[in-house]
Amino acid sequence: MLCYHFSRMSNHEIAKLLREIAASYTIKNDKKFRFQIIAYQKAADAIDNTNFEIQDLYKENKLNIVPGIGISIKGHLEELFQKGKVAHFDWVKEGISEAVFPLLDIPTFGPKRAYKLTKEFNLKNSDTVIEDLEKIAKEGKISSLKGFGEKSEKEILRAIKEYKEGKKKTIRMPLPYAFELTEKVVDYLKKSNAILEARPLGSLRRMMATVGDVDIAVSTNNPKQALEYFVNYPFKERVVEKGPTSASILVSGGKQVDLMTQPPESFGSLLQHFTGSKGHNIHLRELALKKGMSLSEYGIKKISKKEENIEKFNSEEKFYKALGMDFVPPEIREDTGEIELALEHKLPNLVELKDIKGDLHIHSNYPIEPSHDLGRNSMQEIIKKAEDLSYEYVGFSEHNPSISKHKEKDIEKIITKRNKKIEQLSKSNKNIRIINLLEVDIMPNGKLAINENFLSFFDAVIVSIHSSFAMNKREMTKRALSGLSHPKAKIFGHPTGRKINERNGYELDWDEIFEFVKKHKKALEINAWPNRLDLPDSIVRESVKKGVKMVINTDSHEVSQMDLMKYGVAVARRGWATKDDILNTLPYNRFIEWIKS
Repeated sequence: MLCYHFSRMSNHEIAKLLREIAASYTIKNDKKFRFQIIAYQKAADAIDNTNFEIQDLYKENKLNIVPGIGISIKGHLEELFQKGKVAHFDWVKEGISEAVFPLLDIPTFGPKRAYKLTKEFNLKNSDTVIEDLEKIAKEGKISSLKGFGEKSEKEILRAIKEYKEGKKKTIRMPLPYAFELTEKVVDYLKKSNAILEARPLGSLRRMMATVGDVDIAVSTNNPKQALEYFVNYPFKERVVEKGPTSASILVSGGKQVDLMTQPPESFGSLLQHFTGSKGHNIHLRELALKKGMSLSEYGIKKISKKEENIEKFNSEEKFYKALGMDFVPPEIREDTGEIELALEHKLPNLVELKDIKGDLHIHSNYPIEPSHDLGRNSMQEIIKKAEDLSYEYVGFSEHNPSISKHKEKDIEKIITKRNKKIEQLSKSNKNIRIINLLEVDIMPNGKLAINENFLSFFDAVIVSIHSSFAMNKREMTKRALSGLSHPKAKIFGHPTGRKINERNGYELDWDEIFEFVKKHKKALEINAWPNRLDLPDSIVRESVKKGVKMVINTDSHEVSQMDLMKYGVAVARRGWATKDDILNTLPYNRFIEWIKS
């Protein structure tokens, strides 16, 4: 019987365990256990992407607030935390060597391939299995196995080599990185005469905070020509596979890009099917079955009709309409209530990029001698960029002057000089209104990093935590609320402190934070910086439910980074935020009224 030392398990380790259960189900019978596999993969993704500590949620009896943790998995996690083992997990893993699971981190390795190889060669040591398999492949022993051959053996050696070079498939890309990579490929594809349309799929199209492999759908009447053009992508490292309707390549950094083709008349069906999520699509299929229909990437078929007559859809809007539903925005297709509301025609109007009237968290190169890094561009250049983005206002919010390097009289001199600069710009600029802000550190003792007397120099301040992340939840919550309590502190910057693929961030008592922010008319920031995307979408959703207001900022340190706003908007949309939930959708007069309230 397996025993897990749960007291030392991180969210990532718990997610890894759930993925092992999904893999074990796949090995045993992927058709019979299809829904279980999907459920465990969804729960693992949710846990990997949440900013809550799962063990803390268990102690607070709040496991159910994490999307993807259903009743069954919730019960298994409770058993894990209570007993250090789960009887059901032992049953699922029975007969499967622990050596299987490290192989799943290798590019191109799936559960069944890993299981067959470990079984055939009696590999049982999970610590050495990758080296053991590499040795076996170099000795030419894999090519003789049924279903493998010399080509497969070479591919296995190549995959192990790539794994050792750091190209692990379990490392998910931050959304902006995946988005930019995909845009580059899509721009290339659109140059082909054979390709009518190219769109991203999966977690990227749903704008999740992290993305695995990149999937792209192509509308074409000539799949052969389209695929040939795709596999000749100039920045590819190698072609993984190429078939009659799909192909896969590896690009820089070992990231895999998969392409699927479909004729234009059924492109909408393909787009819907492979956008997901799995939970959303399963719920749709259940709904369709009740209506006597079956769904696929090709369209919708009436079950009662004997002939293979599939109704095809060239757009997703038509696909959803055929099911009696409104179109569901990709960002909220997570089976968390969107289908029910779409059937009732009551989906919220999610915030859009065009709704944003200004960016408040921008660092210029003004020599404020800050506690952290300085921006690269002048205030004038930032104003010009704001004009290009059709904003009404912009906020300059450099980090506070370093308190360790300056005396108070020096700080006062720096701030006074900066204020005069902003006043001059405000008078000379007619198109963009300037809001005088500052990003101020909340110190470990809860005090702000500059003297309270200086705060009157600003319209408001953004308060943020940049140090001492190891404080416990109670201490960190007290620290955050203390920093937010000053009347000039209007925005809580990047509130969880997370950095994607670097650190999970600190823990806060969100019920207390929500209550305080709402009562005192503060706002939580959705920070669009690529490795932050903070608030996470799960907390945005809770903020919306609680009626807590938010602002979306880019935290730009260079003018081109002001274009990152779309990622913050994506996070807001995934959290079901509307225009009314986001304060910087307000026109200047109403926004400045809030700032000074």
